[in-house]
Amino acid sequence: MRIPVPGDIPPAQELGAVHFIGIGGAGLSAIARLMAQQGIVVSGSDANDSAVVQALRSEGIQCYVGHDAAHLDGVDTVIASTAVREDNPEIVEALRRGVRLWPRSAGMRSIMEGRRTIAVAGTHGKTTTTGMLTCALIAAGAAPSFAIGAEVASLGANARIGRSDLLVAEADESDGAFLHYSPEGAIVTNVDADHLDNYGTVEAYAAAFGEFIASVGGFVILNADDPGARALIGPARQRGLEVLLAGFADDADLRGRDLVVEGSESRLAAALHGVDLGPVRLSVPGAHYAQDALLALGAGLLLGQNVDLLIAGLTAYTGANRRMQHLGTAGGIRVYDSYAHHPTEIRADLAAARSIAAGARLVVAYQPHLVSRTRLYGVEMGEALSGADRVIVADIYLAREDPDPAVTSALIVDAVDGPPASLGGPVEGLAQVLVPDLRPGDLLLTLGAGDITTVGPAVLAALS
Repeated sequence: MRIPVPGDIPPAQELGAVHFIGIGGAGLSAIARLMAQQGIVVSGSDANDSAVVQALRSEGIQCYVGHDAAHLDGVDTVIASTAVREDNPEIVEALRRGVRLWPRSAGMRSIMEGRRTIAVAGTHGKTTTTGMLTCALIAAGAAPSFAIGAEVASLGANARIGRSDLLVAEADESDGAFLHYSPEGAIVTNVDADHLDNYGTVEAYAAAFGEFIASVGGFVILNADDPGARALIGPARQRGLEVLLAGFADDADLRGRDLVVEGSESRLAAALHGVDLGPVRLSVPGAHYAQDALLALGAGLLLGQNVDLLIAGLTAYTGANRRMQHLGTAGGIRVYDSYAHHPTEIRADLAAARSIAAGARLVVAYQPHLVSRTRLYGVEMGEALSGADRVIVADIYLAREDPDPAVTSALIVDAVDGPPASLGGPVEGLAQVLVPDLRPGDLLLTLGAGDITTVGPAVLAALS
């Protein structure tokens, strides 16, 4: 459901009691945590119980499983996920009562009021870059608040109120949320057309990032290795922003070189305007993580933080939930889970998985996310999955969309070139499909932004 963003957004402390519809989602759970930590009365509901919902309950937040109009008793403000439909009983009741009804972006904006915000935007890598920057700033003593699109292991949460006025926030473009922020500084990881169900065209998607840059007040760090991010150099400079290019390109201001990806680590050297900053060791594998680290380091440097402490914080970052996350090992089979759902992300994660696998067979179970995305990128998804040794593709995760019999997972399977590929059916039965196909030494990687996250634990349980 698309809920309009109000013109006047007061600080969170002025919202009264706040109820979240879809509180188990990454975005809303972060906002709920930040509000609750400021003493605001917070409640929420979600269609399903989950580890996130249970964690919120343990923190004192009233969370309901299922939606009911009675959940709005005593509520002054309702914040809803874009995945919530118009006939949701809590939406209907909020409109009937005339209480304040906001989308996620307005809730995040209310948190930003009175804080110096650094917003991290981009098609891919937002969560990792936001987590890396937060870890780096904490190590440097900057004590920021943060809101991240997944729980970060080394932080123990996806959101927390810090002691300073600095806020590091993941800025999601999927529904245009990032256009309603006015950050002091920003990072753009890349611009690679996605969410065309919302934007309509590749050109409109790219133009949204230009609008985002127009909302930034001080500085922007752009990925020197991404053409879409580089296209923002001119508009950013025209606005008078300080621009820092970070990456491995020869003309990068903050340049990485000598990248080595080995096992579960990455190592590189970094130099700012030709001045060596020393070695950087990352506890996550992959060239894309090295790029994210350079962007985070650039933001920390523009904020005036100590370079050695920032690098130490980057090393301390050990990953986020569903970002090449090691779930466990059983029967000699290592199981990883990752959020990749776009061809670019699939390629990057498969490259990282190859490093971790160290010669072992790489089995990938993939769940496409959204009919609209599969229609546009299904063939490219299959081509990207061709980097595995065995591919099983589950049914499409519909999320907010309706099924289309003309667009199925077969579109992806048919495009896989090289490794054996097959349909896996519903996610609920995917573990039973996978286990007979696995053998000791394999690395199993489950990929997708939907509920395929349940498959890895089920496979481990069966193997145990």
